Amino acid sequence: MVDFLASLGTWNWWIAGILLLCIELVAPGTFMLWFGVAALTVGILSLFLEWGWQAQAVTFGVVAMVAVALSRVLLRRKPSEGDAPFLNRRADALVGRVFLLGEPILNGRGRLSIDDTVWRIAGPDLPAGSNVRVVRSEGTRLVVEATER
Repeated sequence: MVDFLASLGTWNWWIAGILLLCIELVAPGTFMLWFGVAALTVGILSLFLEWGWQAQAVTFGVVAMVAVALSRVLLRRKPSEGDAPFLNRRADALVGRVFLLGEPILNGRGRLSIDDTVWRIAGPDLPAGSNVRVVRSEGTRLVVEATER
């Protein structure tokens, strides 16, 4: 096994790097990309350095770990601030808005029709026709308070 590893040359790193990059094309995420970059880096360094397979393997491991760690920090998912920040979070988009109650709130619970959806609401007991402001959302339930409009 040691003889096999010692016989590996620069082209083997290039081939490994290209294969890993090809795997990245069909695999989800960007994980294999960094191993491919590490293999290509060792291949490039091997063009200029005469070093043993042990040093090549250690360099590959270090470059791969550093690349993966940096990618996790630099590519951390940021919250969407695009043209639809409340996409798939409709209840959050209702916070702060004022609505007219179509049905009374009894025992702290009620229903509120907004656009084409009937929402479960929680808040103080209020008669139908009262104005309420959405304070927060708790899953599919809206918490409301009485308001003057």
